Amino acid sequence: MTTVDGRVARAERTRAAIVDAHLALINEGDLKPSGEKIADRAGVSLRTLWTNFKNMETLFAASGERVLAQVDAAFKPVSPTLPLPKRIDAFCRQRASMLQLIGPTAKAAHMLEPLSPQLHRNRLVHVERLRDEISVLFADELSKAGSGREQLTHALIAATMWPAWSMLRDGLDLSVDKARAVMTRTVAALLAS
Repeated sequence: MTTVDGRVARAERTRAAIVDAHLALINEGDLKPSGEKIADRAGVSLRTLWTNFKNMETLFAASGERVLAQVDAAFKPVSPTLPLPKRIDAFCRQRASMLQLIGPTAKAAHMLEPLSPQLHRNRLVHVERLRDEISVLFADELSKAGSGREQLTHALIAATMWPAWSMLRDGLDLSVDKARAVMTRTVAALLAS
């Protein structure tokens, strides 16, 4: 029994080391690290990497779960009872913080997603989580939108997801504070209409 438990614990540590290595390389700017680089960083053989993860898709799934755990640990729900301007400000501050947290992995995923069904599934999880947050936080405003509710929800999601943040930060070269101010203005304008 102890041998089996020891093996299971060792296998979990190995898998965690591989995921850590994968995410560390991405966070250092290697947006498409090779299996060799990941194995080397994790301190395991290439064979061990592919024994634990049958392909990059399964590694993307495990890394995606780790990123979601980091997001969950950093997330602090905004009270839907706050006045609208305070809700918008708190929501946009949190979104900016979350997007900065996932920045390198989001950039890597965005680049590889057209070739990866798993990265596409990972993104859809982020979209659904944001949809849920928006539907609770801005429930009153969405209900007042009537038949435009779905369109308003989509606009809020699009304005506060990684591609929009990347345009503000990378495309327009804005600081975090300036990018957040643009996001805040956009969300406020959407909710005002």
